[in-house]
Amino acid sequence: MAYTIVEPDAGFTAIAAIDSGISKPVSVSDGTTTTIPTPPNQLGAIVRAVDPTFGEGEFIFLVGVASTVVGSMVVWDGTTYLTTLAAITANQGRPVAFAMSANAAATTFGWYQIGGTAVALKTTTNKFLAKVALGVTSVGKVGSVASGKQILNARTANAATVASATTTVQVVINRPGLMGRVT
Repeated sequence: MAYTIVEPDAGFTAIAAIDSGISKPVSVSDGTTTTIPTPPNQLGAIVRAVDPTFGEGEFIFLVGVASTVVGSMVVWDGTTYLTTLAAITANQGRPVAFAMSANAAATTFGWYQIGGTAVALKTTTNKFLAKVALGVTSVGKVGSVASGKQILNARTANAATVASATTTVQVVINRPGLMGRVT
């Protein structure tokens, strides 16, 4: 995937790159610092980008988390923008995004896809029929909705069955989220 940002602003980190940020003083008196995104990047920023194969997508700028690889499925917090690999837990009701880089540290930042056609890590215990709903069946990976926790606004984009041994699957997403409590 070679997404190119189409927003009129300049200077954003490339979609598949990792931003190591810059140090910002927290306290002048004791010399402590914190790491923030390199300007003009801002946590929670949403941009559109285009790929010649996958078309247009939508991406959000978030904080990384350990063990993230390209295609990892994460949940994120809307106030801190911290990510966590999506867990197999019921009633989460949290937004989902797919990592565009191996942004594997809480002191780095990167783009996560929330709209368009994405490449997602999948469990190798599930095969996917064409255009089916998704679930979380392994931490940070998509699987069969029948054996996992459902992801809303997400379906596979494959025209034919994807074999169990395959490690990724194309998914069509529109601001996906993990299902909350159903009464």
